[in-house]
Amino acid sequence: MRIAVAGGTGVVGRRTVEAVRAGGHDPVVLSRSHGVDLVTGRGLAGALDGADAVIDVASIETLKASTAIEFFTAATGNLLATAADAGVGHIVVLSIVGIDRIPYDYYAGKIAQEKLVQASAMPWTILRATQFHEFAEQMFARAKVGPLHVAPRARTQPVAADEVGRRLAELAAGGAQGRVRDLAGPREEQLADMVRAFARRTGYRGWIPALNVPGPQMSGMRAGKALPGADADLGRQTFAEWLAAR
Repeated sequence: MRIAVAGGTGVVGRRTVEAVRAGGHDPVVLSRSHGVDLVTGRGLAGALDGADAVIDVASIETLKASTAIEFFTAATGNLLATAADAGVGHIVVLSIVGIDRIPYDYYAGKIAQEKLVQASAMPWTILRATQFHEFAEQMFARAKVGPLHVAPRARTQPVAADEVGRRLAELAAGGAQGRVRDLAGPREEQLADMVRAFARRTGYRGWIPALNVPGPQMSGMRAGKALPGADADLGRQTFAEWLAAR
């Protein structure tokens, strides 16, 4: 099969491309660095020529709901329209556990994306996953008060990006299934502990206080709203194992 991966150069995108190739299929990377602009549609038709399925893991860094909604509506809308014209048979979209329970601006874009896919004529599959292990690295870099790193308190059940990539590749190789079971890591973790462990692993020895960081995302995560349900599929690699392998 020829499987296109939108956002195939990102954290989970790279793993998805690798998983598609490992499964014996032909991956096509859809990204600006490969001559494709999802938002404008430039280069998209040619890249999807002959594709059997599309995996959409494209993302944007923003804290504004309007920007997130505009990006996902444009990018996924172009993917759906162009894929339909090219005769692509299936689109698989990666989403996030808890987006309908946490009023976070970025999640508004993901909700808009899901609704767009569900309303389309294209056969579709949506997989929601929890945060990746790399979330600790992102929070260590971003959660700062002046020069001081802080560790946000939050409940999370992180999953390996490798395992998400493999699941997406498996789904794309099969038929459309609608909303499938969520994918999460094997155990719940405290984000503050993850951030501190990541910092120590990188050699940082400064004080990292654990704080209740304000805002809807962290508030929702502290309340457990980003955790998977009892019917979720669970990955195998723990955060500690991921960290040890770095």
